[in-house]
Formats: sequence, structure tokens, C-alpha cells
Amino acid sequence: MIRVIIERHIAEELAEHYEKAARDTLQTAMQAHGFISGESLRNAYKPNHRVVMATFRTVQDWQRWHSSPERKEIMEAINPMLETEEKITILEH
Repeated sequence: MIRVIIERHIAEELAEHYEKAARDTLQTAMQAHGFISGESLRNAYKPNHRVVMATFRTVQDWQRWHSSPERKEIMEAINPMLETEEKITILEH
């Protein structure tokens, strides 16, 4: 089992739009092979700093989702809302 941490910095005026896109992403990811769980969090002190934490069965399951057409389509909507490129960290036991 692995944990994937995705950090995003959202443009201030686009936070509301990002919330919807993030929910849609999580709902779509739930259908991905090997997806176990996920949550989207907001930094309490920097509200435009968002963190997504997802659990996948294997690194290969994550890689399959990361390169999937479904995620690429979703990211086309999210990327214009980001101030910087998302940062992805993969953690394992």
C-alpha cells in the first residue's frame, strides 16, 4: 500500500472552481484500479495551499491512474487554476 501526497497552490480568485474540480477528480479516482481512499485538505494558515492525500494498492496502480486519459482530462481543467505546478510525493511502508 502506498500514499500519494499531491500539493497544489491555487490562484486566489479560482478557489471555488478548484473545489468542484477537486471533488470531481476524487470521484473519478475512486473508480481507478487499486484506489483505496483519498481526501482533499486545505492548509489552515494558507487557504490557497491544498493537499490531496490518496492511498493506492501499489505504485503501479498510482502510475496507471496518473497517466490515464481520465486524469489527464481532469488536469486540463485544474492546471489553469494553479499558481505553480503540482508537487507529487509517493510514500511507502
